[in-house]
Amino acid sequence: MDNDHITRRGLVLGCVALMASGCTTASWPVASPFSSNGVSYRYRRREVAYAGGEAPGSIIVNTYERYLYYVEGEGRATRYGVAVGEEGLTLKGSAVVGRKAEWPSWTPTASMIQRKPHLAQYAGGVPGGENNPLGAAALYLYRGGQDTYFRIHGTNEPWLIGSAVSNGCIRLTNEDIVHLYARTPVGSSVLVI
Repeated sequence: MDNDHITRRGLVLGCVALMASGCTTASWPVASPFSSNGVSYRYRRREVAYAGGEAPGSIIVNTYERYLYYVEGEGRATRYGVAVGEEGLTLKGSAVVGRKAEWPSWTPTASMIQRKPHLAQYAGGVPGGENNPLGAAALYLYRGGQDTYFRIHGTNEPWLIGSAVSNGCIRLTNEDIVHLYARTPVGSSVLVI
């Protein structure tokens, strides 16, 4: 047999196999809930220099910059890109993580429904899962032992990271909230500026 003939046949058969196998993945989801598709490179998680005076384990959210900093200590922090609340809808000042939840359920507040009437369809709540607006995990922010109704949570709309779009909560990609959630115990200090 001619080796060139076998190589061409192998090449043709290999190409046919590749094309056919591409058709079989059509039933797979287009995007994972942990996909960072659409997130600008500047908002991807990274370790950065940090000159603030907060204790290691503190969370600082800079709503103007659209970054959340998890203070590591020794002049370093992990920086996450975030989406923040629309103008006038953000929590400012100090809080603590009063509770944590994985794949949390979500119910819009009365004030959210008043501002955005289309949310009334969710007044009964949305169970946790891939289609829930709180994403894979949530850190519930408290002041004086009371829930502020503001959250640091994941999102099923990662392309909005870097924007001011929420009803006041701080959104991270699902991948980033899982990373932050694992490192943040209840009682952790949060400062939103």
